[in-house]
Amino acid sequence: MCINIVKKNKSKKKKRISPSVVACIGTIIIIIGGFFLSYNYIMTKKVMVYEYMSNIFYSRGGENTPQVEEENINTNDKGIPEDQIDLNQYIGQLEIPKLNFSKGFYPKDSQFNDVDRNLLVVKESDYPNVSKGNLIIAGHSGDAWNSFFNDLYQLSSGDDLRVIYNNKTYTYKIVNIYKEPKVGQIAIYRNKNRTTLTLVTCTNNDSTTQTIYISELQSVV
Repeated sequence: MCINIVKKNKSKKKKRISPSVVACIGTIIIIIGGFFLSYNYIMTKKVMVYEYMSNIFYSRGGENTPQVEEENINTNDKGIPEDQIDLNQYIGQLEIPKLNFSKGFYPKDSQFNDVDRNLLVVKESDYPNVSKGNLIIAGHSGDAWNSFFNDLYQLSSGDDLRVIYNNKTYTYKIVNIYKEPKVGQIAIYRNKNRTTLTLVTCTNNDSTTQTIYISELQSVV
């Protein structure tokens, strides 16, 4: 007698993914994809917002504009119509080798000589070729697009600064760093028998003071 043994295959039930789970996964994928696709657009809009806010501050004059001791500096007195200024018409270049920093600056009477949009050459400044003069340059610190002096806190006495002006390179050495209360004007302490370069910016991690970097001319080539 032959006995047929029939093996019964146990059917396995397939687990189905809930439609709501599929919908959630799809939504997440769409959101992530949309984020990467729109990243450049968002960054462009961010720069436009900074530009817009800068123009507002510029029209109001800026309450924190550094000033020379006992002198009032009117940063709105530019005197040259904006449509008559060449955007590339820098008159000089500030270089800080230790920070790999290099940025041009405009004439004192230029409409683009504005701390909210560029480096600011303070009105009472002397240009580098003036013997025993003092070139004063101010810039913002922080995390905004115009925070050109944000890394100045890394500088120390003895560090070199350079200014390129009229096809000559003026090399300075920092001799003093100090802080002043942020009250709308600052005191500049320097040796008036020396030609100097003064940098001014808000103090790193301190919203109540500004830091002043005094440097003296070492050579001109």
